[in-house]
Amino acid sequence: MEIVYSITAALSTSVLVIFTWRMLNWAWFKPKKLEKCLRQQGFRGNSYKLLFGDIKETVKMSQEAKSKPIHFTNDIIPRALPFIDKTIKTYGENSYTWAGPTPSLLLMDPEHIKEVMNKNFNYPKPPGNPLTKLLINGLANYETDKWAKHRKLINPAFQIEKLKIMLPAFFTSCSETVSKWEKMASAEGSCELDVWPYLQTLASDAISRTAFGSNYQEGQKIFELQNEQAELHLQVAQSLYIPGWRFVPTKRNKRMKQIAKEVQSSVMDIINNRVKAMKAGETKSDDLLGILLESNFKEIQQHGDKKFGMSIDEVIEECKLFYFAGQETTSLLLVWTLILLSKHLDWQTRAREEVQQVLGNQKPDFDKLNHLKVITMIFNEVLRLYPPVMMIARMTNEETKLGELTIPAGVQLLFPAIFLQHDDKIWGDDAKEFKPERFNEGVLKATKGKVTYFPFGWGPRICIGQNFAMLEAKMALAMILQRFSFELSSLYAHAPHKIITLQPQYGAQLILRKL
Repeated sequence: MEIVYSITAALSTSVLVIFTWRMLNWAWFKPKKLEKCLRQQGFRGNSYKLLFGDIKETVKMSQEAKSKPIHFTNDIIPRALPFIDKTIKTYGENSYTWAGPTPSLLLMDPEHIKEVMNKNFNYPKPPGNPLTKLLINGLANYETDKWAKHRKLINPAFQIEKLKIMLPAFFTSCSETVSKWEKMASAEGSCELDVWPYLQTLASDAISRTAFGSNYQEGQKIFELQNEQAELHLQVAQSLYIPGWRFVPTKRNKRMKQIAKEVQSSVMDIINNRVKAMKAGETKSDDLLGILLESNFKEIQQHGDKKFGMSIDEVIEECKLFYFAGQETTSLLLVWTLILLSKHLDWQTRAREEVQQVLGNQKPDFDKLNHLKVITMIFNEVLRLYPPVMMIARMTNEETKLGELTIPAGVQLLFPAIFLQHDDKIWGDDAKEFKPERFNEGVLKATKGKVTYFPFGWGPRICIGQNFAMLEAKMALAMILQRFSFELSSLYAHAPHKIITLQPQYGAQLILRKL
């Protein structure tokens, strides 16, 4: 018996020693080793602080920045990303920050960015806290072969011919929003309102119709839950990640898991109803879900094996991604466009004149929307100044040679898109001014062929819904310009802030005047 106790004690001691060593290595020895390696290559940043790194200072500066609005300026980085802004101003472009015990290397060389984004199999997305995947998963988070399979299966849904079929749904959603505004302005010909929630509803309704053939009311619960999940996601992202902590039944953890279950159940009902209708021949596959299911079935039938297609859980994740990404991108592009055109009435006039010349009072169609060159220039400039996603992150899983750099395994690579898109050295002394004429000859000419502008990402992982978002936004803006002129209300408070995307913290109060 004593021998058994001795063996048990020895094993317990060994396990404890191994666990303690691994924790110490994760929390201290490995970060300090990585820090030394980065400093030897000329990178600078704060010295590593046990466990938290720069998290506490990042959260504190973000809270201070969000405590009050700013004067109207496009120089929004100090408010939107105050800690990153301070780091670059203190240490220069070759700098790094700490996401807990993980160093985050800020890469601002266009050639480095091009190489990393092109080699997406070599530079995966950071794993992050597993709780964050409760909000965004699917194609946005998958890697290597699984990513390639899903991209192939989803791609048919976003081809131009399919997008043309979705235009009537865009038109219906935009018409409902514009009609509401016209009724509100009917008495005196003008009204003062916060357009931000209306644009969110418009984009939500459009994604519901085009993705699932339903309207906003049917998907409203999902949108509300996803918005709540986004707020909780931000709290998680600003907290120290401790392996295994997601299993602790904290109030936040329980709520995030509950939301995920409710969203999954709602989406599952939509999918099950659609599959039944498709099998009975009662529905067309001309929306995103129908095209996705059809593409999935064909792939499975072609190979005679389910592993070549998506499981029902994977289809659910892609649908959740449709909901979140489809709503966020378009509504944000529209709200910042309306705000900037309210400030720059000359460009609002130019855009309206183009709409009148190309469309008159007619219903927009695909070909005519493609002839709206001034609006395209405006959208490109809005996305340059107010990109929905301000930074893109990748990871090194093994020691990697990147140009003249040797980056060890376990380092996060950050591409601060908004810094590059606001950089005087790239765009000139007027980089922070709203000047859509920069894009008069297109994006390639404006960037001189360099990877310095990527509001939708770049390379193989460029946003699959880019054309979807731009087409919907063109339809909405054209219809607004046909019916209204608009300017900023005195109630508007300029306060760009980050939740996951770059949003107007206090809304977008405008004065709309019927034409």
